[in-house]
Amino acid sequence: MILVTGGTGLVGSHLLYYLSQKNDKIRAVFRTEEKREYVKKIFSFYTDNAQEYFSKIEWVKADITDIPSLEPVFNNITQVYHCAALVSFNPKDYRKMRQVNIEGTANLINFAIDTNVDKFCFVSSIAAVGNAINGKPINEENEWVDNDENHGYAITKYGAEMEVWRGSQEDLNIVIVNPGVILGGGFWNEGSGKMFTQINSGFKFYTEGITGFIGVNDVVKAMINLMDSNIKNERFILVSENKSFKEILFCIADNLNKNRPSKKVGKLITSIFWRADWLLTILTGKEPLLTKDSAKSAHNESFYTSEKITEQLDFEFEPINDVIARISKEFKK
Repeated sequence: MILVTGGTGLVGSHLLYYLSQKNDKIRAVFRTEEKREYVKKIFSFYTDNAQEYFSKIEWVKADITDIPSLEPVFNNITQVYHCAALVSFNPKDYRKMRQVNIEGTANLINFAIDTNVDKFCFVSSIAAVGNAINGKPINEENEWVDNDENHGYAITKYGAEMEVWRGSQEDLNIVIVNPGVILGGGFWNEGSGKMFTQINSGFKFYTEGITGFIGVNDVVKAMINLMDSNIKNERFILVSENKSFKEILFCIADNLNKNRPSKKVGKLITSIFWRADWLLTILTGKEPLLTKDSAKSAHNESFYTSEKITEQLDFEFEPINDVIARISKEFKK
């Protein structure tokens, strides 16, 4: 039986649909009924028989940070896809991210070892990969450097990877994927999905930072292919293309038939805004719109290469413009 954590999130929900096409038995972890029902909406992007495929999944209510709740989850499990994570650039969430991303992963690794799981796939992030050297594209060999420039999310994803590598040292077969910014439909008020909502509402601002992007379908297909292969104890960067946020926002606007953002925001403006926003959150207690780390990310220029997986699995990535066109159609529905 296959276990999926984070089954109600972006990667997990799309992964569950692809796994439901196979004859394997699937068990998925969920925390709230509302989020579980939302997965059906994701399935409806792919098929008119969403309920049929949804019913193939055995759902178990559990929390990866709660060890007793995980004990029944691992009964008869042969493969684990660990997609659950807390993503935040808000410094106040750092302790919670350590608990979910690092301690939660450690719990899953311990259960996987104890129950003799055949293979374990962990969804990490390019945030946990080292910086570029001599201007060359970043690959899997770039070593992580612990310094003050690393934000909380990156630190906790790197810490989670260390737990997964620990598992490999205890004879657990593992693979790690490090996706770029994942573009996918269904989650319009969080993550990359907010870009579609904002552009649809007339968002006017853009930055020219550059990073790696990938469609959620490619992330899921790469994970399944790696789990079905003989590859073990390796990590793979998953990036379809390196693009600027300006290019991404313009492409979304074009596909939604909205005006392109027209106002470029430079580093000075974002540095002023995040400080003002920080003060506002202190006074009101509301969630920040922009943090120091997210402001910095909006201007960074990082280039990644996925040459390793294209060579080892003969994997082909979907062009980002095609990804955005498909997601825009889903958004319009």
